[in-house]
Amino acid sequence: MLAAILICGASVFTSCTNGNGDNPVIPVEPDLNVAEKIIGRWMIAERNGQPVPTNQKQVFNFTSATKVFVSLSISAKPGMPSSWADNLESDVTINGNFVTITGHPDETTSILDENEITSINDNEFTTKRKLTMTKNGEVSFSTEMTLRFVKVTADYCADIFGMWEGRMTSEQSEYGDVETHRWEYMTDDTFNFFRKVDGQWQISDDDYADYFVAGNLLCTRWKNAGEGNEEHREWWEIESIENGVMKWKALRQKEDGSTYTATFEMKKVTE
Repeated sequence: MLAAILICGASVFTSCTNGNGDNPVIPVEPDLNVAEKIIGRWMIAERNGQPVPTNQKQVFNFTSATKVFVSLSISAKPGMPSSWADNLESDVTINGNFVTITGHPDETTSILDENEITSINDNEFTTKRKLTMTKNGEVSFSTEMTLRFVKVTADYCADIFGMWEGRMTSEQSEYGDVETHRWEYMTDDTFNFFRKVDGQWQISDDDYADYFVAGNLLCTRWKNAGEGNEEHREWWEIESIENGVMKWKALRQKEDGSTYTATFEMKKVTE
């Protein structure tokens, strides 16, 4: 009898049957204390075991076990939803290791984000995620994936305000070049971009230029004035803002699937 008990105990992650082999006992998943540990700001780092390009990252700020604020910027692609959300308030339900997030980006759209947390600590957590979007009561998009989130402790929302001057410090960047430019980040979530023309700073003629900062994730979108111009979007991870110097980095993905890291560095303009 003692031997049987020890064998059953050692087999907790497989199964243990009763004496006649019927009615297997289903192992109970350990309680990861998700409701307490998940409080804070988290950013997606990996999807299905692969690093997530910066232009696809999202930030979730859990302020309680029942409320989360989601920040994301998703470009419109055929068959894919498009979104520009700065702290979208969403409801949270936590049942053991299962976290369900429900959001309503507009009156006709609902998002159901179902997560089974498989591990969590002070620095990261992993989840099996099922995401479903409905529009006017009908499912318009659904996907499943495994994600790894990392804790975000920095918050550069206010530190970015003002005028900055700098340039690309990597070999390549999607919109970068070797010239020095200026960026002016306003308190109303808009920004101005400047190029130097004949020795004078010239502001870009844009229909709009918006941004927001979620922790250390900088999301921007802009559209140059003129017929036929399209909207552009670009995300950056702010590595640091200290001593009047701001550094950016981003993992970019090319059309062929290969990736590279882009970097920028700029200094605060005080004149």
